[in-house]
Amino acid sequence: MAVQAAIWSLSGLYMTAVHIDIIHGDHFIKKAELQPSPASDLLSPLAAARVADGSSARLSSFLGSLVYVVGAEEGDRLVDARSGKPLPPPSQDQIRKAADFWFSGPEKLVSLSLISEIPGEIRGREPPLWRADFSGWNQPTLYFSPSTGELVSRRHELWRIFDFVWMLHIMDYDERENVNNWLLRGATWLMVVTVLSGAWLLFFAFPRKRKAGRP
Repeated sequence: MAVQAAIWSLSGLYMTAVHIDIIHGDHFIKKAELQPSPASDLLSPLAAARVADGSSARLSSFLGSLVYVVGAEEGDRLVDARSGKPLPPPSQDQIRKAADFWFSGPEKLVSLSLISEIPGEIRGREPPLWRADFSGWNQPTLYFSPSTGELVSRRHELWRIFDFVWMLHIMDYDERENVNNWLLRGATWLMVVTVLSGAWLLFFAFPRKRKAGRP
């Protein structure tokens, strides 16, 4: 229990010392906003959904161009928001440009690969994904959708350390998400019993003054 108490203290110190926005990697990503455009120049979302045989459409941008991301059973598709023309999935060169577009740091892109096996740091995502790795001690990584070119997630070393100490903190060594698991519950109650028993023993550890007249 002493070891686990030390782990709770050190992991909690890390999670409070490093700002959560840094952990999220917000400082690596440029704040890009959609440029205003007259509605008359754009295809309607309903028409965009019909073009790509989808059930929903949302306005987005890719490499400076306005596009609709259309949700379909086969996956998301791109439709040019002005011409209504269906767009093919982004090429590797376009994903490379998207990585350079979104990344705000001085580090250089060192590798770009289409992965079919999802690493643990982005567990829960559906493959495949484009993975863009940048240089630097923090080893930033951006993940992009192969069908739309959208930025899906970002990771870096400080996040990876956070993920590891979070696992130790909540004692979920598999999914690293369940903060209500039985191992954590048991350790918590055992810690409470340990503290209370220690306080009880401490009460008897110090000699008490005897009353006058008593041997």
